[in-house]
Amino acid sequence: MKKSSAFIMVVPGLVILAVCLFLPLLRVLIPSFHTGDYPFSAYVDFFRDEYYLKIFMRTVKVAFLTTAVCMTAGVPTAYFISRCRKKWRGILLSVSIFPLMTNSVIRSFAWINILGSNGIINRFLLAAGFLEKPAKLLYTDFSIIIGSVYLFLPLMIVTVAGVMENIDDDMMEAALSLGADRFKAFMKVIFPISLPGIIVGGILVFTGTLTAYTTPQLLGGNKHMVLATFIYQRAMSVGDWNGAAVISLIMIVVTLAVIKGLNALSARLDRRGGGHA
Repeated sequence: MKKSSAFIMVVPGLVILAVCLFLPLLRVLIPSFHTGDYPFSAYVDFFRDEYYLKIFMRTVKVAFLTTAVCMTAGVPTAYFISRCRKKWRGILLSVSIFPLMTNSVIRSFAWINILGSNGIINRFLLAAGFLEKPAKLLYTDFSIIIGSVYLFLPLMIVTVAGVMENIDDDMMEAALSLGADRFKAFMKVIFPISLPGIIVGGILVFTGTLTAYTTPQLLGGNKHMVLATFIYQRAMSVGDWNGAAVISLIMIVVTLAVIKGLNALSARLDRRGGGHA
């Protein structure tokens, strides 16, 4: 196909993106650059404010911890699924993605029933004599991380499993025949080849957690706000659209920085080099 023909086919998509995404985004962001006594003063003031900075750090911490937990749990699970027979592989993948078929509000309310003062965990710990009064598990950073892991772990499993199922079993067998144990063979052979899927899965989990609204709102409450819930408060409750625009651009920059960082890490770990996402 000629380059001119390929470009013509891309034009409609670019026009839709420009009209529906970039132009509205610029219309919201540009006024935020000129708010205050000097250009970008709103962004400087954001990082000078201890309350705003606390929300920013909480959001980044929750996103990183959620991504780390999803990678730690998702990679071995994906490897196990990828090594099952085709029939069982389909069943296990269906079970893995089943939570995605349930509305996030329902899933969050389920965790409220589990983590609340009268929830399943506290009732068990009180009945067993481990606690004298209910532990505060709900409306904490911990509850947001738990809900986010449950929300995004299926994305990590499906993404990594799709890469691992294309890895030939002979590669693992060759490593074992050369004297490596299974863990070392996995880390030296399977893990490097799976890096593209792991990086893509990590990006999906991180960006999803960073921008999630429903789960942090229901499980974190107003005392443990993240940037997404803070945007809603500034725009809808206070009517500060410039403040919401500042937070939005900060989230975009953080997301792009993390994507770049994960690609750099991937290139460093995989000596074949190059970004994967």
